[in-house]
Amino acid sequence: MTLKDQLNDAMKTAMKARDDLRLSAVRMVRAAIKNREIDSRTELDDRAVIDVISTMAKQRRESIKLYREGNRLELAEKEEAELAVLLEFLPAQLSSDEIEALVSGIIQEIGAQGVKDMGRVMKAVSPLTAGKADGRFVNDAVKRLLA
Repeated sequence: MTLKDQLNDAMKTAMKARDDLRLSAVRMVRAAIKNREIDSRTELDDRAVIDVISTMAKQRRESIKLYREGNRLELAEKEEAELAVLLEFLPAQLSSDEIEALVSGIIQEIGAQGVKDMGRVMKAVSPLTAGKADGRFVNDAVKRLLA
């Protein structure tokens, strides 16, 4: 079953359960996917759908941070609930220890010496962490291990 089929099923289930928040989040994802398909003039495969959902999850994390800083807790809680729905459709997220182990393995494999090799390391790590980790966490781990 493709990810788009899973989203359709989730939407139907949310409608039957009258779960407005989940229904809203799933519809938002489906709309973003449809917009990306219109822009690219092709039907998205699961990898591209994961990219769309990852982008939306990143936006939610940033919004949560800003809402908390602005003392808008009700909006932050709504964004957190939407983020939880989005994360259900993404592959299991890597822990910080797993990210560091992966990055250190790539650094040894490439033979990176310092911060000047950061681009090479990120180029090798990014495909392995796509959809499984926030790029900012990966970037921080690469900087920390190369320093």
